[in-house]
Parts: sequence; C-alpha cells; structure tokens
Amino acid sequence: MDRWFCFCLPEVLFEELFYSKKYTQNAIFVHLQPIVMKRISLTSFSLATAFIAAVFFYSCKSNKKAAAKGNVTIHISSDPEMLNPLCYTDAHAAYIMRFMFQSLLDIDYKTLEPVPVLAESKPTMEKTQDGKLKFTYKIRPEAKWDNGTPITAKDIEFTLKAIKNPKVNNPQVKPGYEHLTDFIYDEKDPLKFTIVFDATFFLAEMESGDYTVIPEYFYDPKGLMKGFTIKQLNEDKELANDPKINEFATDFNSEKRMREKSSIQGSGPYQLDEWTTGQRVVLKRKENWWGDKFKGTNMFFDANPAKLTYKVINDQTSALVALKAGDLDLMATIKAKDFSELVKSDKFKEKFNLYTPMALVYTFIGLNNKRPFFSDRRTREAIAHLVDINKMIQTIHYGYAQATIGPIHPSKAKMYNNDIKPYDYNIEKAKQLLTESGWKDSNGDGTIDKTIDGKHTEFIVDYTYNAGNDSRKQTGLLLQEEARKVGIQINIVAQEWSVYLENCKKHNFDINFGGWVAPPVLPDLKQLYHSESALNGGSNFSSFGTPESDALLDSIRVELNEDKRNAMYKKLQQIIHDDATYIFLTIQNERMAISKRFSNAEPSVVRPGYYEAGFTVNDEVAK
Repeated sequence: MDRWFCFCLPEVLFEELFYSKKYTQNAIFVHLQPIVMKRISLTSFSLATAFIAAVFFYSCKSNKKAAAKGNVTIHISSDPEMLNPLCYTDAHAAYIMRFMFQSLLDIDYKTLEPVPVLAESKPTMEKTQDGKLKFTYKIRPEAKWDNGTPITAKDIEFTLKAIKNPKVNNPQVKPGYEHLTDFIYDEKDPLKFTIVFDATFFLAEMESGDYTVIPEYFYDPKGLMKGFTIKQLNEDKELANDPKINEFATDFNSEKRMREKSSIQGSGPYQLDEWTTGQRVVLKRKENWWGDKFKGTNMFFDANPAKLTYKVINDQTSALVALKAGDLDLMATIKAKDFSELVKSDKFKEKFNLYTPMALVYTFIGLNNKRPFFSDRRTREAIAHLVDINKMIQTIHYGYAQATIGPIHPSKAKMYNNDIKPYDYNIEKAKQLLTESGWKDSNGDGTIDKTIDGKHTEFIVDYTYNAGNDSRKQTGLLLQEEARKVGIQINIVAQEWSVYLENCKKHNFDINFGGWVAPPVLPDLKQLYHSESALNGGSNFSSFGTPESDALLDSIRVELNEDKRNAMYKKLQQIIHDDATYIFLTIQNERMAISKRFSNAEPSVVRPGYYEAGFTVNDEVAK
C-alpha cells in the first residue's frame, strides 16, 4: 500500500512524517544493516538479544481458530488527511489504511524481504532483447472483495490506470510508475497477468507489486476507465481533456472517497467503522475475511483484535496522561523528557513495556527556494551554520538521536557519504555569509535587510511546524534565538496538521520542519528531490533541484551495478548538502510504550514501529 508515503509523512517523529510512496518510494527509504533495538525493562538485555527482538518481533504461530477479540487503542496526534489509498500523503493515513487495503507484495517486518499477499507467489521475471522487464503474477484464487467476487487481473489493471489517470490527485505517486508501460492479460486465466517496464529499473520487482489494489466495481461503477489502456495513459497527453477521464477523477478525488465508510472499500481484514473528526478513527474486523484461510502464512494474514481504535489527541502532554490512565494501549513518539521519566517509573512499567528502536526516519529544516530570502546559496548556508545540532540532541531529544547529513539513512553504509562534513554551528561564519550575500542592517533597527527586486526587504520569516509537536516547536525556538544573534527575525508559527501539509504542498512557507520515513528497500529519491517533484503538488516542498542532481536521480533508478549506483548516491548527497536547501538534522530513536496486556506486541524497525493487527490479548494481564 502506498503506505510509506507523507505514500507522505511525517518528534512527531513518526506520527506525521511526510510519507511518499510505499516501500519503493523515498520516504520509506533505505534499509538495514543490523540495527539495534533496545527494550527497556527491569531486566537488562544484551545487544544480541535486543537485535533478535527487533528482527523476530512478531510470531506467526497464532492459533488459526482463535476468534478476533479485544480492542487496541493507539494514539495519533491528528486526524489522517484522508483514507483514499492512492492519493494520501501523510503517515497517519498510511498506518491506518494498511489494515484496510492490500497489495500484491509487501515487506515482511521480520525479514525485510518482499512476501506475497494478494499474489500467490513472488513474480517471475523476464528480460526481453529490447531491454524491457516483464513480471508475471497470479492472484490467490481465494482472494475476494467484500461482495464475494474474486479479485482478478482486471482490478490490478484498473488500479494502475487509476494511478496514471492524469486528473487523479496523486502527483507524489505518479513518478514511481513512469517506467510501467503495459499490462498483458493471460488469455486462459483471469487471475494471471504480466506487467511490463520499458526499461531496466532498480526497484522494478517491488514496483510491479507495491501498490494498493482497489476494486474496479466499487471505485468505477460506470466503467469510465475501461476504454483506456496503460499505454494510452502513458503516451496520450490529450487524455487530460477527455470527459470520462475527468468524470472518474472528480469522483475519485471527492470528499466521500476520502472519509465516508460507504465509499471506501479494500480487501484487508478491517473496514472503517467510525471517523469522528478530532476524536477517533475506528476500524472493525471483518467477520468473514478471505485472508483468514491463510492465517500464519505471513504477518499480513494475522488480524487478531476485533477493533483498532486510533484516538486523536493533539497535545502530547494530554496523550501521556491518557496513556497513564489506561485510555491508550500504545503511544509512540513520547516526548524525550517524559520518556526518560517513564524509564524510572516502576509503577508505569508494571503495565507497559518501553522501547527505543532506531528510527528509519530523518528530519530536516527546509528553506523554501521559491522565497527571495533564500535564493542565494550563501544565505542558506548561513542558516545552516545557525543550527546547533549537538544542543538539539541533548536538550530536545535527551540523547535519543544522532546527527545526520543527508537523505540516505546511515544504516545504508555502502551508499551513505561519510566524507560529507556537516555544517558546524558557527555564528561568525553565518554573519560573514550573510554579508557576502548582501544582507546588512541599513536602518539600524536590529534586523538585517537588503533590496530584492527593487524593494527594501527586512529579513523577517516564519518557521512553520505542525501544532502540538513540542520537539519541532523547540527546534524552531532554538533556531529563532540563534538567528536573532545575526539580525534575522524568525516567527514561530504552529499550524493544524492538514493546514501545514497543504501549505507544504503549495510551497506556502518560508522555513519548515519536516521528516521522511526511510523504506526497507533501496531509496528512490526522485519523488522528494527531483525538480519535477517541486511542481503540481509533488513532495519536493522546498523546490530543490539542479540539472546535475536531476540527471543523477534519473540515472540511479536504472543503474543495476551496485558500486556505480552507490557512487551516484554519494555524489547526490554531496550536491544536496552543498545546496543547503535542506538542512539535515537527526536520526531519532523511537520512544514507545505498549501495554503488557498484549502478546505479539514487540516493536519493529519498520515504520510505524509496530503492527497492531498482530497483537493478541493476554487474558492474564488486567487492563
């Protein structure tokens, strides 16, 4: 499922990370050399034991006859943006919809390898003489929609056509499927089909099966997309004016497809039962789900709780109160200071386990290149020198973080550029760069200024972040204080999540705090850093991009030689670093509490760090 986006997001650390496509995207990036997960309890764990817990966190040996029971209540800091599986861009939506929808392939949380879900097995691959790649799948015969009809190749093709419809509002998704050029039905078997890529693509196998499959009969009852082919949608630019294309997209992009339970349907084990804005989203277990026949096959066929309740509490302090009171079973991204106190509380640990897995997430401060303040690279570099990373790690994150230098997770040792020197905290260097780029306090009011496009411009900008996130607020306050020392006035502006996200998409900000989830596969960074992705609602919110970086991003996607590709990744990191549009901050440790009333509730390094559908109620533990 495009679940790894903010498909997009984005401490919040993981609650509201910009999420871009599922695993093959970028915000789900990279993955892993051994990553140590530490469980904090009364008994100390060795590093070896901690790592085993991280990898083998989930048991697939549940009793196949066990009935669904219990309710898991999970904290989320804001409502999901929407529950449209092909158009969403935030992590809350992704984390909720992974139990409502399914894909052909998914990444197993234990092995970090692709496993078949709707597909009967992983695809067979054929490389043609003209350089094309063909992936042939067969859908599980048992796979059914909620109306009892089988999931067929027609649903797969329809899903891909919906993604490629030029008027469907998913610009953050489309770049991932530009190499997918044809769809071939098997003449004898309605469950068998072949997907064709026009060129070698380093993520082709996952791309061929890494998307949420949706029912044609439900999302296109008029058959508006039936008359179009994948090839047409790739090549015919005039289709954007076709009335059927527009009629389908108008319905698919509509409010009802985003949040009305009568207009949302998938093949997963849960369905939307309630969405009360600002309070909760509730998923209810389906009584006769087709996947129950495969329970124990892999983690994606385990669905134990009768209900999954996502409780919206915007304020983290209030959420912690609810957690302690037993109104929440699971809370992630606990404030670092609060978490450090929970570790010391034997009373709290009687009912909750505490975990600090390393996060496959990086955070950054984004400088909007579309704003004249930041058009000069020297100005952007000056801002970078105002960021005191070490102070942030100690005072905001209480040591539960480490510094990073770019969009590649450090666990990807072969492609991570260790030669890059981070911008050091240096007030005098910042002053020098600002002077070189023409900024000075010409009127003696304490704020530097310069003439931009013939207009006297004071260096007064806004730092925006999502309301209720204290660590992002604190980051802004630290930057504000340092900026004041060089004559820059930064206003700290909190915005409700949906407003904040919409402003990011429209490039309507000066400075923002963001983060991306790293995938457990190779990172495809085009969606986030290509200049094309700065247009039409794409995810390159700060509008970074040069001809050289664009060429590298395109080349990385088709380079199969690991050494050559890694060299390209390293060069790209250097270009992004030198441009200073994105000021990279930290890789953080998650800070998570999970109720002891559940078994099979160990965390994972894969975002969001847990798989609540696999939780089993432990009858021996009182709530």
